[in-house]
Amino acid sequence: MTKTIGYRDWRWLALWWLHFFLLWITIDGQTRYSIPEELKQGSVVGNLAKDLGLGLSDIFDRKLRVDSEAGKQYFSVDAGKGELVVNDRIDREALCGQSVSCVLPLQVVTENPLQLHRIEVEIKDINDNFPIFLTEEKSLKIAESTATGIRFPLETAQDLDVGSNSVKSYLLSKNDCFTLSIKDLPGNRKVPELVLEKSLDRETQSVHQFLLTALDGGNPVKTGTTKIIITVLDINDNVPVFKRPLYNVTVPENSVTGSVIVKVEATDADEGVNGEIEYAFAEHTPQSLLSIFQLDSGTGEISLVGQLDYEISALHELDITAKDKGVPEMEGHCRVQVAVIDINDNAPEIVLTSNPSPVPENAPKGTVVALIRARDLDSGNSGRVTLQLPKGSPFNLKPSFSNNYALVTSGPLDRETLPQYNIEITATDSGSPPLSSEKTIPVSITDVNDNPPVFTQSSYNVYLKENGVAGSILYSVSASDLDFGENAQISYTILDSKVQDVSVSSYVYINSDNGSIYSMHSFDYEKLKVFQIQVQAKDQGSPSLSSNATVHVFILDQNDNAPAVIYPSSAAMGSLSHQRMPRSAKAGHLVTKVTAVDADSGHNAWISYKVAEATDASLFTVNLYTGEVRTKRAVYEHDDSSQRLLIEIKDNGEPVQSTTVTVSILMEDGLHEPILDLRQKVSEPSKKNGRIALYLILSLASVSVLSVVTFLILAVKCIRNSRSSASCCTSRSDCDDYKNPNRNLQIQLNTDGPIKYVEVLGGDMLSQSQSFRSCMSPMSEYSDFTLIKPSSTTDFKEVISVLDASLPDSTWTFESQQVSPKSSLKHNKMHSFEPYHKSNNSIYQHK
Repeated sequence: MTKTIGYRDWRWLALWWLHFFLLWITIDGQTRYSIPEELKQGSVVGNLAKDLGLGLSDIFDRKLRVDSEAGKQYFSVDAGKGELVVNDRIDREALCGQSVSCVLPLQVVTENPLQLHRIEVEIKDINDNFPIFLTEEKSLKIAESTATGIRFPLETAQDLDVGSNSVKSYLLSKNDCFTLSIKDLPGNRKVPELVLEKSLDRETQSVHQFLLTALDGGNPVKTGTTKIIITVLDINDNVPVFKRPLYNVTVPENSVTGSVIVKVEATDADEGVNGEIEYAFAEHTPQSLLSIFQLDSGTGEISLVGQLDYEISALHELDITAKDKGVPEMEGHCRVQVAVIDINDNAPEIVLTSNPSPVPENAPKGTVVALIRARDLDSGNSGRVTLQLPKGSPFNLKPSFSNNYALVTSGPLDRETLPQYNIEITATDSGSPPLSSEKTIPVSITDVNDNPPVFTQSSYNVYLKENGVAGSILYSVSASDLDFGENAQISYTILDSKVQDVSVSSYVYINSDNGSIYSMHSFDYEKLKVFQIQVQAKDQGSPSLSSNATVHVFILDQNDNAPAVIYPSSAAMGSLSHQRMPRSAKAGHLVTKVTAVDADSGHNAWISYKVAEATDASLFTVNLYTGEVRTKRAVYEHDDSSQRLLIEIKDNGEPVQSTTVTVSILMEDGLHEPILDLRQKVSEPSKKNGRIALYLILSLASVSVLSVVTFLILAVKCIRNSRSSASCCTSRSDCDDYKNPNRNLQIQLNTDGPIKYVEVLGGDMLSQSQSFRSCMSPMSEYSDFTLIKPSSTTDFKEVISVLDASLPDSTWTFESQQVSPKSSLKHNKMHSFEPYHKSNNSIYQHK
């Protein structure tokens, strides 16, 4: 039992350590691949999707992408297989130089949700570089007195490969005097040295030539050669010797130019010129070092002529030679290693790992906007970076790992208040003194449809002249929406309503894009004076929002109707009006009365009369306002018996509308009043008088019958209308509602001697009331009676046609009394039919 429990405990402990190890790998981003350099494009590095625990569908859905911190994209992801493949040629020497370890860090970014993974690709060296000597020939001058065993350092070969592929050994071509020795230096560096094995004899051989071959450790082995030329010198047999073969110096990277960093010193046992020493950099010293360091050839002081940069190179190695002035020259060698001390001279940098995504204004708190990374090229505390956002910003920085952060929302957003935030992030390192930098990240706020369209006014008043052209613009309404894009695209419509029991859409239509309202046809003030339009503005958001506005359209009267002549009716119908008058007429005698009306209103309906042409202008005159034609003087014997008047009738509109009436007047002797003439004819016992009496009896009977029928019709209407609170009076004395102007209808039968007539009065005197009076003479041969309903829009040509068809001019007269504009009747008109009335305004007509 105890063993079983111990075994289980051990198993759980092992499982716990396994989870801990996996978690540690996930957190620290330890996913790592190793590949040799110079792989072909498309070579597979590893199954990235499997190693990150992602499915193949996640590559598309989560928009997986790979970013290289090196700047150049050496790798890409095969979307179909999820494999990390080589995207470009990888040269380890170009990336890492002589560094033994070459690791290329990559960042894998996935969206929805936004995550960052760190992987590393180790680039392994292959033997793709030959060892190279910087000089093709190396010349040495050696005195013949040089003792055997003396060593002469030779130039080392440079191989860009590292590790086992770097230079491993040197070979010297066969010769009699020299052998090759390899000296190991710190850092696994090998320096070839030429060893003199046999004394030189200048007289036997003054010049020795052989090849030095450098071999690397690759498979197959690659080699490089340089030619060694040794000139045998005489006499000067001591070389300068440095006090130290290696000088180690530490210099801050902010050291000023001109400062001396070290002084090398060598001695020569010879005397005179053979012991005078000059210092110089070795021949193979690269130009990059010569641009930074300067060597005083006399004193051996090394000073700065350029700027040191720890981030570019933390260590510099200088080879120094000391040559004497003897013949032949002798030289000694030493090395100076300059270690650069890092200081806080690099400001931290903020790098966007992913471009900021647009954020909807209703985004919840914690929405990820962008991924950023902080880095500092300095080391130690100088490379530790902290980020800070301005106070009051609706965003926060959420730390991830290894100086990576997520920029997230922390408060409400409103695009209408601020459509774009320029988030200023400050990065500060921990150096002394600390350095900081700023980076502005623009974040766009996308619109949400949260504002309805708003009209510039809640209601509009439009004044439109009548008779406008159909299709002309009436007005343009305008609404604005604080939203953006489709949420601010407004379309205009007219809500359905009724105007005179007809849909408003038959009167106007609206341009849905710009709100311009157009007429469907021409408007007539006499038929329609005002109507309303309900306009709705709706945006294109989802869901859409709308608002309404009312447009009041007022039709303005235009002087578009000329005065219409309603009496004499024959003149109204276009024919000549014939009138008769006695020659015995005195001054002021009423010859006839011209009556005209105008369908317009206001000033446009004020009518005036004047004589335009006359046979004798001194005989007749016309009243300016009533149209009564009267004699200006008595008729003379020499006056023509036939007179013609052309009367012009004008309104008061702009422009003026006018019409003319031609009246022909025949003056006859012995012409009397019609009633007196009738009485005389009745007393004459003749056949003609009998006919007149018969006509008179028929006329009176017709009037009586017509009156009875009228009363019966009105009585029936009154009984029917009494149910709807209407009233009707048949007699002024019998109707109490006569005082009510809104319900006044008076019908009375009057008798004036032998003349009987029916008078119908109705309507409010304050409205456009009209009265009609119909009379028939006893000798009228017609018994027809025509009653025309008053209306402000009556077509007076139709009135004339009805009257003309009912009775001839000799039976009817039509009188129009126009109220003065200053009266309390407000320009109302009253029209009455008055045939054979015996007042001063009576008109006498006979067939």
